[in-house]
Order: sequence, then structure tokens, then C-alpha cells
Amino acid sequence: MTETLRIAMIGHGFMGAAHSQGWRVAPRFFDLPLEPEMTVVVGRNAATVEASARKWGWAESATDWREVIARDDIDVVDVVTPGNTHAEIAIAALEAGKHVLCEKPLANSVAEAEAMAAAATAAAARGIRSMVGFTYRRVPATTFARDLVAAGRIGEIRQVRAEYLQDWLMDPEGPMTWRLDKDLAGSGALGDIGAHAIDLTEYITGQRVTSVSGILETLVSERPLLGEGIGLSGTASAERGTVTVDDVALFTGRLESGALASFEATRFRTGRKNALRIEISGSKGAIAFDLERLNELEFYDATLPETGLGFQRILVTEHDHPYLAPWWPTGHMLGYEHGFSHQVYDFVTAIDEGTQPRPSFDDGLHVQRVLDAVERSSAAGSAWVRADD
Repeated sequence: MTETLRIAMIGHGFMGAAHSQGWRVAPRFFDLPLEPEMTVVVGRNAATVEASARKWGWAESATDWREVIARDDIDVVDVVTPGNTHAEIAIAALEAGKHVLCEKPLANSVAEAEAMAAAATAAAARGIRSMVGFTYRRVPATTFARDLVAAGRIGEIRQVRAEYLQDWLMDPEGPMTWRLDKDLAGSGALGDIGAHAIDLTEYITGQRVTSVSGILETLVSERPLLGEGIGLSGTASAERGTVTVDDVALFTGRLESGALASFEATRFRTGRKNALRIEISGSKGAIAFDLERLNELEFYDATLPETGLGFQRILVTEHDHPYLAPWWPTGHMLGYEHGFSHQVYDFVTAIDEGTQPRPSFDDGLHVQRVLDAVERSSAAGSAWVRADD
């Protein structure tokens, strides 16, 4: 019989739903070496977390994450809470001998991320694994893009354009949430979605961002509070709260090879709902991806005769494409939620094999350093700042 891997998920908001989907569905399509058991979900409000447990398929609910981490019947802790709690929960779980999956960005500061990476290194020496949830690495089209670049199909990388565009904050009377409070979220569009653009660029190109020059802007500085508190459902009150994070982040980065990359992260791009876009131009071709068309990849082969030049649309649904074999017949589309099942597959497989899953906490620390460098660059008038300083 397959050994059971007992999961505790800390947090139960939007990401809680997505991670629950991954834990529930992955073992029903992939032949996992260990069987995930959705043991307990944890939240601060007993009634709401109990409702989440029933809705998403967790065996039980709890309100004290410290008690849950101390339990002998928990093997994995999945952290989907706001960023200001990541370090405390993840470090405690690793020290308790639990494998840890932590949502991105890894932390709210470089110091917290450094402490988490150190705890992960110490835990790895005892066979305990940890991973950051940069889920867009696991969209089949982005993994396939990575494979094409690694195979040399676009040649030497010359330029990258990466952007993550949303518009859910464009209404200035939209209420305050925890994502607009720097003490809770760490940063705004920069860390929330810009972190994805950074990680996906590095994943596909195989190169890290070494230095940046950027600017951050807050477009709406005050928003109405909700009657029952920031981030909770309720009626907007007359009282207003101060937005302490960025709404727009624009920055240029230099990759290890010297190639330039431009980045944009905004939650004010009118009409764009979830457009994570990346285009990589090389000496032999180019690749372009848009999350709003996540089953497609555009590929340009510059080695063809002039009469055959043009971007080719590749429908990434063949069983030979990454992650696709267990799913549907060719041409039947996958969605946003499937990346979380792929994340479970990779994480559980690494735990079973005793290997380091990627992205690691060290990878998450690096992204945190890039985010911090962008903030420092903006504060210094867009000066170039090294990401490892």
C-alpha cells in the first residue's frame, strides 16, 4: 500500500482554495509515490475555517497553527497565509520536522527570507524538504518554453520583456484589503505579482537577475475600510485607510549573461484581468507566452527561409508536452487550477525521492533580494542596484 503523507494547510483564503484543489485532485490523476491526506486546515475564525474544511475536503479544522505543527500525525505544512506570517510558521514547521510548501513571495523582507532559507538548509540535512509556490512554472506551456530555451532553439538570449497586468484595484473606492497594507503584504504589485514575472523569467531563461533599476508608484493613497475590518467581508465604512504599498512597479533588470529584461507589475492596467506575459528574444528565434491564453505558446524560428518566417502558435495539449500525459485527450484545455496539481506532483515526488524540490527557499530568497533591490532603486531615484547587495 502507498504510504500516506498527512497535510496541514495554514490559511484558507483564495490560495487556500487553489492549494486544496491541488491536494485533492493530483492523486486522482497522477501516480504519486505517496498518498496525500488532507488532514487539517487552520484559520483564525473557528466557524469560517470549519466551513472551508467542509467545502474543500479537509478532514478537520483548527484555529491554533502551533498546536497543529506540534502534532505527530502531520507530515507536511502548507503555508498560504499573508506574507507577514510566512517566516514564523515555516521556520517552526521545519524545526518540528515537517516538510514545508510556502506560497510566494517567500517573506516580507530579505531578513525573514534569509532566516527561512537557513532553516530550510538545516532541515534538509535531516531529510526535510521545502519549496516555494511559484506555480506558474508548472503551466505546461511555460515548462515547454523552458525546455525549448534549454535546447538552444532560440539561441543566445538577447532581450526579455515580462509583465503581469491586472486591473482589480482600478476603482479608487474599492475597499482596503491586507494586500494594500505593507505590514501584512510586504509590498504591493511588486511582490504580489511582480515576483511571478521575475521567477518565470529566471525559470525559462535559466539565468538570474543580477541588478535592477526601477520605480514604484502608488496611484490611490486612501481607500474605504470595511465595516468589519481590513480584508474581511462587510459593508464599506466612512472611515478610510492609508494604502502603504505600490500600485505599479516598472523596472529594468540585467541577467547573468548581460541581456536586458524589462518588467512591469500593475493592478491598474484597465481591461487586463490576469495577463502574465513574457517574450524572450534570441539570436535564433523567440518565444512568447500569455497566461490569459495559457494553453498556447508562440514560437518564432529565425533560421527558416524568409518565406516561412512568422510566429507559430503551438497548442500545448499533447501528451508529450510537460505534465499533460495523465490529463485529457489532445486539444482539451487545462486551466489555472491544474498548476496546483502539478505542484503537488513535483513536491510529493521530491519528498519521496529525497531530492530538493524547486523552486527552493534559496530560490525564493533570491527573488526577495530582487524585490528589495527594486524598492531601494526606486527610493534612490531609479539608480542601478545589485540584487545581491
